[in-house]
Amino acid sequence: MSSVKAGLKAAKAALDAQKYKEAAKEARKVLELDSNNYHANVFLGLALDKQEKYEEAEKAYNVAAKSKPNDPLAWQGLITLYEKQAGKKADQYHDAALRLAEHYMEVDDKTKCQTIVDKYVGFAKQHGTWSQYKHALEIMLPGSTLFDYMEGRFPNPAYLYTKAVEIVEAEEKELINKQIGERRTRLGAKIGQVTIEVKREVLQGSNLEHLYGCIINWTSDDDLRRLYEEKVLQRAYDTLAVLPLQRKEEKRAQVLKLAEGLVILKHPFALAWMIVLEWKDVETMEDHDVGLLREYIELFADDGLSKVLRGYLASEISPFPEPLKTVEVEEEEKEHIWSMSAEDRLILMTEGVQESSRSVMSQRLMGEYYLYLEEHSSAVQSAQKAKELISLETQVSGLGYQNNLDAVNIILATALIHYQTPRNHPEARKLFDPILKRKPKDSSALIGVGLILEEEEDYESAADFLDRALKRGPDVKVRAESAWCKALNGHWKTGLEDLEACLPDLEAPDIRTKALRSQTLYRIGMCMWNLVTSKAARRARNGAYARLLSSLQANLNFAPAYTSLGIYYADYGKDKKRARKCFQKAFELSPSEVLAAERLARAFADDRDWDLVEVVAQRVVGSGKIRPPPGSKKKGISWPFAALGVCQLNSQDYAKSIVSFQSALRISPEDYHCWVGLGESYHNSGRYIAATKAFEHAEKLESTANLHPDDTWFSRYMLSNVRRELGDFDEAASGYKDVLLAKPTEFGVAIALLQTFVESALRSIELGYFGRAASSAAEAITVAAGLVKHRHDAFNLWKALGDACCVFSCIQAYAKEFPIEAVSSTLQFEMVPEMFEQLADYDGTGAAVLQTMNSADSGPMSLEICLQAGILSQKRLIYVCVNNIHAQAVAWYNLGWTEYKAHVVLAQHAAESYDNKAPRYLKASVRCFKRAIELEAGNSDFWNALAIVATQLNPKVAQHAFVRSLYLNDKSARVWTNIGTLYLLQEDHQLANEAFTRAQSTDPEYTNAWVGQGILALLLGEAKEAQIFFTHAFEIADSSSLITKKLYASSTFDRLLTQPSTPQITDLLQPLFALNQLTTQTTNSLSFTHLLALFSERIGATTDATATLSTLCTALEAEYELSESPTSLSHYAQATADLARAHLAERAFPTAISTAELALDLSLDADSQPLDPAAARKYRLSAHLTAGLAHHYSGHSSNAIGMFRTALEETNASPDAVCLLAQVLWANGGAEERDVAREQLLDCVEKHPGHAGAIILLGVIAMLDDDTDTIDAVVSDLHDLRTRDDISAQQQARIGKLLAALAGASSSQEGGESAEMVEATTAIMLAPGKPHGWMQLGELAASEDGGFPRDMALLTARGAVPPRGTLGAAALAGAFAGTGRVGDAQRGVMIAPWVRDGWEGLCMGG
Repeated sequence: MSSVKAGLKAAKAALDAQKYKEAAKEARKVLELDSNNYHANVFLGLALDKQEKYEEAEKAYNVAAKSKPNDPLAWQGLITLYEKQAGKKADQYHDAALRLAEHYMEVDDKTKCQTIVDKYVGFAKQHGTWSQYKHALEIMLPGSTLFDYMEGRFPNPAYLYTKAVEIVEAEEKELINKQIGERRTRLGAKIGQVTIEVKREVLQGSNLEHLYGCIINWTSDDDLRRLYEEKVLQRAYDTLAVLPLQRKEEKRAQVLKLAEGLVILKHPFALAWMIVLEWKDVETMEDHDVGLLREYIELFADDGLSKVLRGYLASEISPFPEPLKTVEVEEEEKEHIWSMSAEDRLILMTEGVQESSRSVMSQRLMGEYYLYLEEHSSAVQSAQKAKELISLETQVSGLGYQNNLDAVNIILATALIHYQTPRNHPEARKLFDPILKRKPKDSSALIGVGLILEEEEDYESAADFLDRALKRGPDVKVRAESAWCKALNGHWKTGLEDLEACLPDLEAPDIRTKALRSQTLYRIGMCMWNLVTSKAARRARNGAYARLLSSLQANLNFAPAYTSLGIYYADYGKDKKRARKCFQKAFELSPSEVLAAERLARAFADDRDWDLVEVVAQRVVGSGKIRPPPGSKKKGISWPFAALGVCQLNSQDYAKSIVSFQSALRISPEDYHCWVGLGESYHNSGRYIAATKAFEHAEKLESTANLHPDDTWFSRYMLSNVRRELGDFDEAASGYKDVLLAKPTEFGVAIALLQTFVESALRSIELGYFGRAASSAAEAITVAAGLVKHRHDAFNLWKALGDACCVFSCIQAYAKEFPIEAVSSTLQFEMVPEMFEQLADYDGTGAAVLQTMNSADSGPMSLEICLQAGILSQKRLIYVCVNNIHAQAVAWYNLGWTEYKAHVVLAQHAAESYDNKAPRYLKASVRCFKRAIELEAGNSDFWNALAIVATQLNPKVAQHAFVRSLYLNDKSARVWTNIGTLYLLQEDHQLANEAFTRAQSTDPEYTNAWVGQGILALLLGEAKEAQIFFTHAFEIADSSSLITKKLYASSTFDRLLTQPSTPQITDLLQPLFALNQLTTQTTNSLSFTHLLALFSERIGATTDATATLSTLCTALEAEYELSESPTSLSHYAQATADLARAHLAERAFPTAISTAELALDLSLDADSQPLDPAAARKYRLSAHLTAGLAHHYSGHSSNAIGMFRTALEETNASPDAVCLLAQVLWANGGAEERDVAREQLLDCVEKHPGHAGAIILLGVIAMLDDDTDTIDAVVSDLHDLRTRDDISAQQQARIGKLLAALAGASSSQEGGESAEMVEATTAIMLAPGKPHGWMQLGELAASEDGGFPRDMALLTARGAVPPRGTLGAAALAGAFAGTGRVGDAQRGVMIAPWVRDGWEGLCMGG
């Protein structure tokens, strides 16, 4: 014990000497002896404190405090220690300070106790957080261990609670904002939901309401108490708003209790009053405490709800009596309120509802008032807003508000009945039905359903509902409505009696009663009108007419009365002027007066005032009366949409007219006229398929619609128009004819028929149906001949006639079918001589031409007559449109093209009689186009036409006109192509290429642009590229284009001449078809007729070739006799040589010989003329070879040899001629001739080592002569030949057979395999995809081993025929016959019946 005391003294001495380390050492020594020594721990804590070892010091003090908790020294040390650490140990400071203060309380030292508390609170405020400061304040608040002891010395608890509230409010606000900021960034988070969740968490865990209550309990300041009562209510309301529905009940009771308390005290806190007023669920406003409402108005005079309540309570619909004037001071103000005019009241309530947009009561009262004022649109808006607010308030309070919701729904449904009736009736019925299930006797709902049923024309049910409503209480308006429903249900007498019984109750002078009296008088009048329907009764002035006038006397703005009076004046009073005024007045007052609107619209339509018709129809559509609601029995009204469609048709707004007619048909799907209007709209907008369907449907309705024939022809006429637009000209013409049978005087239909025939003819030319085109043009002329008798001054008549006449110039082969007499009689009908004298000095085509038409011969003269008839038609067209400048410009333009067509067509004929006439037509066309430009200078087509005709006469003028046309329309591919052609003629190839390229980019489908590029490529030496251009132009062109056929056929023939291999038959078909059409379109193109014969010869159509060449030779002979030109003679000689070759192919040998000799004689006559020597050599060689072969086959070998020798002399030993000569010499059989043949072939092979025919013939002769040396040389050459690509399949087969034969003639190969087999397999190895090797192998193989090669021969042969190869029909037939099967042999016979192989195979198989 002495050592402990000594240690404590030493520690104390060290502390006094400020030797803190030594003091701590001494204190630890003591603690080693006595670990719970109080003073040692205190000294150690102090020493460590001085050394700033706060953690160790705190431990020492705590040990000391635990050992002696009632000793203040350790607690004071801890407090000192905590103060040095600022806010780090604020919570520990709280415990130490409280313990020390309690110690002083125990020793009854209030001064030190208060000092400790004040010091700690000040420390917490300065260094602690808001939460720690609040914790410090709690020491001085009720509930603390010190409060009772220090009461009176501590501050007022209300003040302290206020401080705590401020701290908690700040903390909560900060926490809410922080949590919302953190959570709103989460994936899928919604700000509204996040806010509710955060507030719910914070508000539920807060004691702020308790603090508010403590302030209320402890404060002596009434204002402060009211303030915190407001805060308590607001806090509770906010908490209620975020609580889930199942936990709202208890909180809602608290909120309502707090609010009612404030209201009882008449404290002006708006939330409390709003809760008490808005949360009250009442059926009618009468259930509210009017005193409470008036107190609210007094307390919140400037509030929005207060203004609404003020206006409502002073209005006619208020269920409360006027308040008594009990206070003199308020008399003036109350007098002002209750004497407010209706306008001022409405303004006040409108301002109030805008200011209180979140108030359910405000919106409900406003909806009721709007409904009273019959402002149904505004009532709908207010009721819908009230429903939204009720939904929101339900989410906040958890109350159902069923009565409030029913009241609002009744307002909404009642307004919807009258707002855009009957469009909103289904929605109104959906609102009424649930109310009636809950409240079957609700009069407002019963009346509403009754009105809806009345509108739906279910009058019996409507009367039932209205009578049920009457049982709840008498209402004259409902009685009148019920009586009217009974009347409309057919009980006119009962309805009349009930309505008349209502009149005594309608004597009040107010506006509403007068309006109801007016309506009742009108209905009485209508009952009388329908009760006795005789003309006399309806015309009587003291009957229904008098009641209608009385109705208007009661209310001058009652629209239905005006409608009925209008009907009276129109149908019985015979006063159309008054009737129209009545209808106009009715429609002005109410767009729902559909009957008045229909009468007005029909009157305006009769006056052709379509603008007014559209206005009336549009207003009716906007009224919402024409479409019945879904499920309604009432029929819709379609005429407003139909009227709109007609108006829009007249204004050419076809897209809108389609919509209008479709809307009309949705209402009345059997309306014939609407289907016709819809079809016409579709037609005018270019939707022809839809138009066809519409008109066909209209035709189906004709039988069921009970229409007069005069009312149905138009649909058939329009259907024919549609079919004409679709190119179905036959059906269109048939339809027009049917219409004309019923309406023979309809000029428009006849003109349409005429134009249909003309368009059919032009379209047939484009498609290549030239016979059909001629027939259609002739029918058009026939129709025009009949039409001119009815009306000879029609623009389209003469335009169509001119086009029909010109059709025959496009299909010259049918010019003989031109109906001259019909055209002549048509042109001479009502003729005035001067009408044909326009430009007669230039083109020589005037009235005198008509005299020579009927006597004209067929041939070229008939072609000229066609063109002259077209010119005369266009001239008469100019005469009939002399008063119309635009039509006259078009007429001059049409005449110009007709003149130019005459120039082009007649200039192509070789006869001299036309050489002088064609330029006259050209000059006339120039004059025509100039005149057209004078009348309409802004038309680009006119400038383009002038440029075309001026190209030949004046290129500079043509260029200017083209540029002007492009200035007016630079998107025309036609003009770009034409100017490119001009540059091409002027040899400016670069500009021509640019123009053609621009045309192609503008319209890639324009044929002539590609033709121009092809011609340009030819001029530049690019024949292959030109042929590609011509082919593409031919593929995209229609059949009316002559130049594409000419260039395509000629370029294809040129390519075939330079092509080394034999052309496929598919390469020849298209040019052949093109030339066939060309010879039909133009009869004077002898060169292309010759080309047609050559193509026919190449495809094996020798009969067609012979006929064509015979006709050609006749024409060339006539041309030569007329012109005696060397060119004509050369052409005649060449055609004759080709004809001889055709006769040879036909095996007409004598004719072939004579024709060939004629060709040779003609060529001798041409020797003195400057002809092309190369061309002469070719056709002379052809003639010699033809004659030689004909002599050979006729058995005149010597003559044949002579011809061949001559051919050899003239052609410098042509290898083909040598081969033919050798074959003839060998066939002649003499040794000398055979030696000559052998020598000729050896010389030929030496001069032409690669000639396959000469080598094959030499090999055959060597094999027959058994000349082994020659055979070896020939075999070597044959092996070289079979590897060449330019050897045809037929030559390959011949080479293979020859090699096999030569091998068979020599010794057999080693291995026992024959030489023929080796050659056959070699041929297969060299060309496995060709049939000749397989056929050869099949022939050599034994019958049991040859099945596979023969099948392969057939397979490869089928793959080598056109278009995949060049194998002919005979070879394919041989492949079929070679299989040995009967079926294949039959196929071979079907493919080539002239070949023996098929027949032999069929016999062997049989």
